[in-house]
Amino acid sequence: MANHPVFLRSCCANSRAIRPERSTSGTSSDRSRNSFPSHWFRLYQTIKFSLLSALGALWVAALWLMSTAAPAMAEWSATASSSLFYTDNSNLFSATRRSSLDGDPSQPVVESSSFGHNKDMVFEPALRVIKFIPSSWGKTAFTAKVRGFVYAVNPEFSQTGIYLEGVHAFNPDTALRLRFFTAPDQLLGQTESSHGSIHGLQDARVSSHIGSIRFDKRLSEHFEVQLYGRAGIRRFNEPFVERDTFLWAIGPHLVWHVTHHTRMVLGYHYERGLAEGRHHPQFHDDSSYVHHFASVALEADVMENLELELDFHYERNNFTTGIPDDHHHFLGGENIFLGSGRLLYQLTDNTALTLTVQRAQRSLNAEHAHLQAHNTNVGLGVLYRF
Repeated sequence: MANHPVFLRSCCANSRAIRPERSTSGTSSDRSRNSFPSHWFRLYQTIKFSLLSALGALWVAALWLMSTAAPAMAEWSATASSSLFYTDNSNLFSATRRSSLDGDPSQPVVESSSFGHNKDMVFEPALRVIKFIPSSWGKTAFTAKVRGFVYAVNPEFSQTGIYLEGVHAFNPDTALRLRFFTAPDQLLGQTESSHGSIHGLQDARVSSHIGSIRFDKRLSEHFEVQLYGRAGIRRFNEPFVERDTFLWAIGPHLVWHVTHHTRMVLGYHYERGLAEGRHHPQFHDDSSYVHHFASVALEADVMENLELELDFHYERNNFTTGIPDDHHHFLGGENIFLGSGRLLYQLTDNTALTLTVQRAQRSLNAEHAHLQAHNTNVGLGVLYRF
């Protein structure tokens, strides 16, 4: 594995013993999903079939490669992590934690939620299993990861994210990564719904299903370029079904290896989200958007057993609704500034401790909506590699 640097960064992020993955109405019948145009359902089915087909192809390829590779050459790796976070805003915690170049920076939030803006303690367990498979075609790694957020004060916000990923290195300087991410039935908060018979405060829930692809190419000793794209769908619960959104994003990343112990990552994503509400002006709720995400990160080995990661992100959401009665989105936009830092101390070859601090500032401005919110997260964690 030592002679595949791009591959190692894609799978493990570092060749050291532990280098964990970074952490990103009307009536009831009128409101049913069947009332929406059939092309939306066909689009959803097409996307779902394409993603499942891609995953199926990955696993078929894995089985074939396993059958052709020498058994002694195949390698397994598993990393378990556990962190305990203090947060001053339960409602925004998961969006802040998932905001990264390889995460889900456009995860929706409900800033006007009637609850969930208080302090909380959040337990964040994760388990990642990697299978390395060398062959005559190069080297391949298949990863399955489960990550949870368990809230103490607001347990209704507890949720799970599942990641399936395949990375293949064609040569020491070229790699391709495919990933599928799903976060089912996630509570965003409780907010007002006033369409027909469904009115008053309602739980807003979303299930996200997103596939991504990234092509990594080492250009020289110091520079590497990554080309990133993703597409997926978010499905909301019945009171907010008009917010069902198809999204796609593209963007470049530039990795600068300043020294053997320091690197910087610059990235930008352009994302387009098309909500079902744009076809139904009677609901006065079109959350379609254009999302700009810019990030700069510094990763450095400060000491032999101490690593430092610093990130700064800026996000801009421009809502594209043309419905004047959509008071939450019409002529609206959102600015998000997020900074984070993490220290990782290596106790042994298989064990590490982490300290993470994050701060996010959010501001929403629309014709009839002006909101300010912030989120601070502080966490201590431990990682162990089997």
